Amino acid sequence: MPGSTRLKYNVTGGKDSLTYHARAELLWLHDGKTYDARMEVSAFMVGSRVRTSAGRVTAQGLAPNRFSDKSRVELAAHFDHDKGQVTFSNGPETPLLMGAQDQLSLFIQLGALLAGEPGKYPLGTTISTQTVGPRAAETWVVTVEREEKLELPGGDLATVKLVRNPRREYDQKAELWLAPSLSYLPVRLRITQPNGDYVDQQWRATEPPG
Repeated sequence: MPGSTRLKYNVTGGKDSLTYHARAELLWLHDGKTYDARMEVSAFMVGSRVRTSAGRVTAQGLAPNRFSDKSRVELAAHFDHDKGQVTFSNGPETPLLMGAQDQLSLFIQLGALLAGEPGKYPLGTTISTQTVGPRAAETWVVTVEREEKLELPGGDLATVKLVRNPRREYDQKAELWLAPSLSYLPVRLRITQPNGDYVDQQWRATEPPG
């Protein structure tokens, strides 16, 4: 599991045929027993969006307790591990499967899996995880696609690229680049919506968490 840290990103996005630029920050904190993660993307044109994940650190990795997604309003999902279910601010309950993650913790969990046993996840490997969003849960199938050297605002880094390709008409595509030199934390993240709108955030600096 990566140590507590703060990553900063430059962001480029496309929305309604317009291109905008923004900044983002991932704050990752853990003490070996519990964790808190916070991702904020802010831009003048579209305002800010903050996603948070909090839970426990276990022998199997992260076990989220709460996930929230806030832009104009906040929506949250609560993980009840004793009852085996997830409840939502706006939506029905759903069964909680073993190893479930949320849409923020998943990116940290994938990096921890690769860091812990890189030989177990060769190129072409697929990883299936129940992934909880602010309104519902679904299975994300992520493929370890290739090794790639990136030229990023913060410098050149060797990375491993993972991708979640759409499986249904309205699924989003998620591309994730993890850097072994930064404890397999995400140094680039690109989300593309079915209508073509996208957000592409690229690492520019690493800072202490305090």
